[in-house]
Amino acid sequence: MSREFMQVMDDWKGYVGARDNGVQLNEAAVVRTLDLLSNKEGYPSHKWEYLLKEAITTSDFPYLFSNIVDRQMLARYKTWVPDWQAYVKQSTLPDFNIARRHKVWGANQLLPEVAEKGEYLVATVGEGRYQIQVKKRGRQFDISWEAMINDIMNAFGDIPQRFADAAIYSEAYLVTSLFAAVGGPNPLLFGAPIVDVDGANVTNQGVLPLTIANLETTMQLMSLQVDANGIPVTARGVHLVVPPGLEFTARSILTSALKIWTEVGAGAGVPMPTTNVVPQMGLQLHVDPLLPVIDLSGNSNGTWYLFANPSQGAALEFARLRGNETPEICMKASDKVTVAGGSLSPFSGDFATDNIFYRVRIVCGGTQLDPRFAYAQVNT
Repeated sequence: MSREFMQVMDDWKGYVGARDNGVQLNEAAVVRTLDLLSNKEGYPSHKWEYLLKEAITTSDFPYLFSNIVDRQMLARYKTWVPDWQAYVKQSTLPDFNIARRHKVWGANQLLPEVAEKGEYLVATVGEGRYQIQVKKRGRQFDISWEAMINDIMNAFGDIPQRFADAAIYSEAYLVTSLFAAVGGPNPLLFGAPIVDVDGANVTNQGVLPLTIANLETTMQLMSLQVDANGIPVTARGVHLVVPPGLEFTARSILTSALKIWTEVGAGAGVPMPTTNVVPQMGLQLHVDPLLPVIDLSGNSNGTWYLFANPSQGAALEFARLRGNETPEICMKASDKVTVAGGSLSPFSGDFATDNIFYRVRIVCGGTQLDPRFAYAQVNT
C-alpha cells in the first residue's frame, strides 16, 4: 500500500507499513536479524538476551523486525487454502465504492420460426443488479515497554501467527455469514420462496434431514431451477457444506456404496436399486466450524447446504481491494522525542503509555448473488 493512501486513512495516522517503512533494508540485514531472533548461532540464553536488548536500541532494528513479522505473517496466511474458495466466486474491487454486478436475462428462449420474407422479432431482455462493497477490518496489538525489556526473547514470538490467524478467521466468518444467519439460512439468499433481482420467485430452502435420499432429492431440486423466462439454468449442487455435527453423516453418505431399506408394515417389498450413486456425482464435502457459531437457532447442527461451482453459476461473491489482497501490518512510530528534539525508535513506545503498537488490516467484502445456485435444508 502506498504511503499516500495510508495518509488518507486518518485512523492509521502515525502507523508505518511494514512493507513501506521508508528505510532502505537490504536482504542481508533482514537475514541477520532473523538469525538473531531465532538464535541460529545457539548462544546461551544470557548472551542471546544481551544481544537482543542491544539490537533493539539500534535505529534500523524495529523496521527489520517489522519486515520479518510481515513476511512470517504472509507465509502463514498464504499456506492456508480457504475451504470456501471452492464454492464462492472471488473478485477484486478498485476502491471502496459500491460495485454493481449486472444480471441480464432473456434472449435465450426457443428461437421462433421465421417465415419467408418474415421479420425477425426482437427478444425481450431484462436487467437487474447485485451490489458488493469492500470494507477495511483490523485490530491493534500492543505490548508494554516493560514486557519487552523483561522478556525480549518471547515478547514478540507469536505476533505473525496472531495476525495471520485473525485475517484467516475474519475472512471465513464473513463468507459463512453470507449464507448463514442467527436464525438459520441467511434470508438474503434462501427462502421458500425468495425473490431474485430478476423478479422471479425462487424456492431454495426445505426441511429435509441429511440422508442419501434427501441429498438426491435436493440435487434434483437444484437441477430443476429455471430463470425468469422458465429456461432451465441446469444448476447442479456439487459442494455439500455441513456443520461439524453432520460431518460423520455426510462422510458416510459420500463413501457408502450401498443403500439399505428397512421394510415397515406388512406386504411384499418394492424392488429398489441398492447402489448409492451419490459418490459418483462428484460432490465435495466442506465442514464449516463457523456454522454453529453464526447460526444460533435450535436447528443449526442439522442444517446443511448445497452450492454449485462458481464457474457454473455463483450464489456468493467475496471481493478484496485491488492491491491489498493480503493482510497488511503497520507499526506505530513513537510520538516521543528526546529533549534535544531527536526522534526515538518505535520500540521506545508512545508518549502516554510507553506501549509499542502494531496493527493488522484486511480489506474485503461479500454479497449474495443468484439463489438458484444454492439450496439449504433445515432439519426441524
